[in-house]
Amino acid sequence: MSINLAQQLREGTTKSHSMAENVGFVKSFLSGVVDKKSYRKLVANLYFVYVAIEEQMSANQSNPFIKPIYFQELNRKQSLEEDLNYYYGHNWQDNIRPSEATQIYVRRIHEIGINQPELLIAHAYTRYMGDLSGGQILKKIAKNAMHLSDDDGTSFYNFKYIEDDNKFKKQYRNQLNQIPINENQIADIVAEANVAFTLNMKVFQELNSNIIKIMAMLLINAISNLKIHRNFFRTS
Repeated sequence: MSINLAQQLREGTTKSHSMAENVGFVKSFLSGVVDKKSYRKLVANLYFVYVAIEEQMSANQSNPFIKPIYFQELNRKQSLEEDLNYYYGHNWQDNIRPSEATQIYVRRIHEIGINQPELLIAHAYTRYMGDLSGGQILKKIAKNAMHLSDDDGTSFYNFKYIEDDNKFKKQYRNQLNQIPINENQIADIVAEANVAFTLNMKVFQELNSNIIKIMAMLLINAISNLKIHRNFFRTS
């Protein structure tokens, strides 16, 4: 009997996907409000996440669960390094640290890569298919919101080794359905995909406080300027 893993992953993460889109940072991003400092922190955190995913996918590339979906053209490490160089400068490696939520995320990826490599399917699916599906839209939002030119700071969204995103996604879904797994393993992978969404949300939620701080500072500055403006006219 054919087991449609791709469909079960999509249907089994619908609620988590919706919850992730409603995190403050993500909602602000999608509405076109993107703070450059918060965004570059996100890029730094994603770098550590993708390094972990790609290390474990590479280490398990011969595993029968991983081999069907091991596509090196999906790798984001190099693209993120280009963005980090743009946002932090040539010494970017000395200027970035994984956040607390990112450290938890990275530990989870290494843990399952060593002990339950089939669960890497969930993390690869959650990140890479999300990047391919909404990448170009997010790239456009980021460029407009932060007034970026060309591809400066948005290399993450460029899959230069993939000619047709939709065609590739179809191929990826077909490959998911070729993985030799049973119903119990599928349930574990879908559950892990929801864990992956939760881990991503935790990373996004850390950035919410930065947005709140920025908005508070803007409000304080606006109030201060208003007071100065009023005092000026009172003494004039």
